Order: sequence, then structure tokens, then C-alpha cells
Amino acid sequence: MPEAAYSEPYRPQYHFSPPANWMNDPNGMVYFEGEYHLFYQYHPGGTTWGPMHWGHAVSTDLIRWEHLPIALEPDQNGSIFSGSAVVDREDSSGFFGGKPGLVAIFTHAAAEPEPGRYLQRQSLAYSADKGRTWTMYEGNPVLGNEEFSDFRDPKVFYHSGTERWIMSIAAGDRILFYTSLNLREWSFASEFGAEEGSHEGVWECPDLIELPVEGADGLSRWVLIVSIAENPEFKEGSRTQYFVGSFDGAVFVNDNAPDTVLWLDHGRDNYAGVTWSDVQRPDGTKLFIGWMSNWKYANVTPTNPWRSAMTLPRILSLKEGASGIRLLQRPVPELQQLRRQSQRWDEVVVSPGHNLLAGVQGGLVEIECELETGAAAEIGFKLRTSSEEETVVRYQAGEQILTVDRTKSGESAFHEAFACSHQVRAQTQDGRLRLHLFVDQSSLEVFVNDGEIAVTDQIFPSPASTGLEFYAVGGAAKVLSLSLHRLHSIHA
Repeated sequence: MPEAAYSEPYRPQYHFSPPANWMNDPNGMVYFEGEYHLFYQYHPGGTTWGPMHWGHAVSTDLIRWEHLPIALEPDQNGSIFSGSAVVDREDSSGFFGGKPGLVAIFTHAAAEPEPGRYLQRQSLAYSADKGRTWTMYEGNPVLGNEEFSDFRDPKVFYHSGTERWIMSIAAGDRILFYTSLNLREWSFASEFGAEEGSHEGVWECPDLIELPVEGADGLSRWVLIVSIAENPEFKEGSRTQYFVGSFDGAVFVNDNAPDTVLWLDHGRDNYAGVTWSDVQRPDGTKLFIGWMSNWKYANVTPTNPWRSAMTLPRILSLKEGASGIRLLQRPVPELQQLRRQSQRWDEVVVSPGHNLLAGVQGGLVEIECELETGAAAEIGFKLRTSSEEETVVRYQAGEQILTVDRTKSGESAFHEAFACSHQVRAQTQDGRLRLHLFVDQSSLEVFVNDGEIAVTDQIFPSPASTGLEFYAVGGAAKVLSLSLHRLHSIHA
């Protein structure tokens, strides 16, 4: 890949982005011998979607990344669409002479039998040198299904209860499950979803994971993550839903009513996210990352010579509330190493017309706060502000509605759908609201009430728009605590 300056306008300073050219879905995330691998959909020939390859980077801390050469390139079977990677510890595949190694399972997409209709089949590649070089399996492809023209994005894990590999794969408007003893030969097990959840677009990028329920000793549930491709009829564009249920090694059963729709993120720019394989966390939680864009405008965002970034890595777990068991997302604690200068406010009453952050500037910032709305009808933050630009995170106390408003966030003329605001219901807890915000050169991520809600959005402000504001409307509010951390660039 060409060298990157990482100082271009809008270049993320602590989110992963490719040195140059187009990137979309995260692929093949796996942890092996001290390294987190991040592969991704990559077009080395330009800054728009094109013939897909797997780009590749590794990290020891999920924050700073070493870019490696392209891992997988198109061949006679087609382009390299999304997929996953696993550690084959017992050499069940027979690729490694009895030693552990890495196996990638991905979609080969060929433009057959007629132009414009992709024939999508699943294939394997393997690496015996920690992912530095890859060999295509001579028996590719290993799985096809002529019933579905959309048959892609295999996510594989080892199910210890049945001693089998499990594959989740998106097939049109549902998920199919397959099992295998050796990663090379696959048997159909079941299907899920034709009548459940949202069907606003084609289903993509599934991930089936088991997660602990916080505060419930020994209780866990299975979560099926499913992304939904962009449909021009819906303003939200591409986005991701999830299901909570049970899995016995063959069949997934939804805990909720079929028409229940649970959104993973309430912003516009968190898509195709999946979890890292083979990360053994003591508490059973999983590590997740998503593509920080939206198919509605992904090909035209105003960046050069690269296009797209990933979300912050997040920890996934579950929590039971009044409406049932729901997903929690929290930024990984490794991000704290980026803090370089901090300010703190405690027990401050903020009245209308008073800006708690007057005179404070910040382009790369993290904000942690706990608030009491008090008599205020609305409280909020204005971020990356100038005389003409602002991105607003506002909370309306009476309605208990959190809104992220990027209508004046900066450059937006590249697509009519970009300048928008969106809302999510967020209840206070004992009269208190907790917010955790991350602001980069071209993004905002908001975590509400310890990760019960996540909102992820791209923004494209002027580099000079670095003002900050905390405000109250209609009455006084109380800041119980507010910490503002200026962040280092990972490229410095």
C-alpha cells in the first residue's frame, strides 16, 4: 500500500483507516499469538467500491495498527467478499501438519452466469505464518447454494458442546446455519429469520456469539447480529439489528416476538460489524468493530486519498432490563492510553445562557459525564463548533429523547441524505444521565448509560471548528461530574 501522511483533511486520528483507497466491511478478525488481526474489504484501485480484496492490519492493543500487504486477491473463482477467520488449534482442516494455524472462510463472488448476477460461494485460505502469507485451498469453493443469488459473508466459530465448527451465512432475507468437522465439508443445519426482525433490505454479515448477562451469575444468552443492506425507500440506509435467544449447536431460537426489532446502533454509520474470534476474555464478553459508514453515501464521502474508517473497538455484553435482555456496548479501556491532557468539573449548576466549556477547545476529545436534568427542559453538548458549524448531542428531559444533530456539522453537500438528525429514547436512571462521547476529525460516537445505547455518526467539520459547549435550556441542570480528555493521535 502507498505511504499515507495521515494528516489529510478529515483523516481519523484514533480510528482505523486504510493508508489509501477504498475500505468497507471488517473481515476475518481473529486473535492469534498476541496479535489482533483486522482484515477488511479493500479496493486497491481507487476510492470507490470495486473488485474486492482483503486488506490486512495487526495490533497488539486494538488501538495502534501495523498495516500489512494485501492478504487475499481475486482469482479464477472471483472477488474476495466478506468472511471470517479462526484459529484451527487441533488442525482439524489438515492444513498445518498437526500444528495450529489460521483458516479464513470467505465468499468468492464471480460475475456468472450472466453479467450483473454474482454467483456467491464460500471458499477457504490458510496461513501457517501468523497471517503473513496465505494459500488458497485447492478444493475451493467448499459451499454453494443455487437457491440464493445473495449467499455470502460466512462467520465461523467452534462450538465446544457439539465439537463442530458452526457457520452462519446470509442468504437473501434469512440466515442459514451449517456445521463441519474439518472446515472443508459443510452440512446444512437450520435456517432463521425469514419471518423475524427487520427486512428493510438484504441481510448481510451475520455473527452468532454467546454473551454473559451482567449481574446474573452463570446466565448467558446467544446473540445473532445481522446487518441490513441499504434500501432507497428508507432514510436510515444500511444498519444493523440483533436477536437475543438460544442456540443448541444447530438451531437458533429468538427469545422475543418475531416482530421485535432491536437496533445495534442508533446513528447512521455503524455497519457490517462483527466480533473477533478466539479472544478468550475471563468475563466472557466479546470484542466488536464496525465499518463507520453507510451505503447510502459511502462512495461519495469527501475524503482523499482514502475512503472510510472503522468504529472504535467495543466490548459487548448483555443486561436485563424492563423490556428484556439487551445488548451493551462499551469502548475498550485500551483507549485510555490515548489521553494526554484532562480537565474535570464536579457539582456544577449550569443555568440557561451559561456555557460550562466556554473557552475550551478540542478537536480530538473524549468526554465522560454524569448529569441531572433538574429543571432544564433540554441539556446538551455542542461539539466541533465555530460561527457556522456545530454537531449537537441534546437530551429532552420531558420526552426522554436523545438526539444527535449533524445538520450543521460541516461539509454535507456530497449527498442529500447526510445532513440529518436522529433520535432514540433514553431513560434517566435515578434522575441521572450518563454520557460517554468520542470526537475525532470526522466522527462522533456516543455511549449512553454505560453502553445501553450507542450512536455512531460521521461528521466533516472544518479543522478550525474546535469549540465546545455544554448548555441547559428552560431551567438549570446539574453536572455531577464531567471529565474532558484531549487525545493523542495514533499516527504521531
